[in-house]
Amino acid sequence: MNPLAAPAFLTGMVLSLSLIMAIGPQNAHVIRMGLLRQHLWLTVTVCVLTDVALIALGVMGLAQLGGLSDKLLGAMTGAGALVLIVYGAQAMRRFVQPALQAADGAPIAAEVIPRRKAIGLALALSWLNPHAWLDTAIVIGTASLAYAQPDNAVFGLGAITGSLLWFTGLGVALWCVGRRLNSPAVWRAMDLLVALMMWGTAYWLVRGLL
Repeated sequence: MNPLAAPAFLTGMVLSLSLIMAIGPQNAHVIRMGLLRQHLWLTVTVCVLTDVALIALGVMGLAQLGGLSDKLLGAMTGAGALVLIVYGAQAMRRFVQPALQAADGAPIAAEVIPRRKAIGLALALSWLNPHAWLDTAIVIGTASLAYAQPDNAVFGLGAITGSLLWFTGLGVALWCVGRRLNSPAVWRAMDLLVALMMWGTAYWLVRGLL
C-alpha cells in the first residue's frame, strides 16, 4: 500500500466506526441474536456484507451522482419505518408478556428463530434502514470525494475494515457473555429498550417525511 494512502485508510476506518458504534436498530438486532445465541455469526455476516455493498455503492458512484432521489429516499424511509414499527411491537409484546416459567421456576427456553427468518430480519434492518443508507452510503461516500483516485478506494476499504472490526468484535463479546446475561430480567429490559428504540427511530423517520 502506498504510504501516502494510509491517512485515507485510517480516516475511512475511524469515520465508519464513529457512525456504526451508535446503538441503532441494526446493532440492537445483533445484540438480541447474541443473547439468544442463535444465528449470531450469520447475522454478523449479513450486516458486514450489507455495509460492504453500501460503502462500495457510496464511494464508487452514489456520492458522484448526488445521493438518492427524493422519491426513492421517501419510499425507503416509509418502508423502513413500517419495519421498525412491527419489530418494535413484537419486542413490546415480549416485554408485556414475558416467557412463561417452568415448574421449577426456571424460564422456558427462548423462541427458536429459523435461519430464513434470521436472515430476513437482518436484511430488513440493514437494507430498509434509511439510517444505514444515509450514514454508510451517503456520508461515507461524500467524505470519499475528498480523495482522488485511487485513494478514494483506499478510504472505502478503511471504512469496510471499520465495519468488519465493529461487528466481529461485537459478535465475539456477545458470544462470550451472552450466556451469563441470559436471564428473564435482562431479556425484559432488552425487549423494552429495543421497542422504544425502534418506535423512536420510526417516529423520527416519519416526522422527516411530513
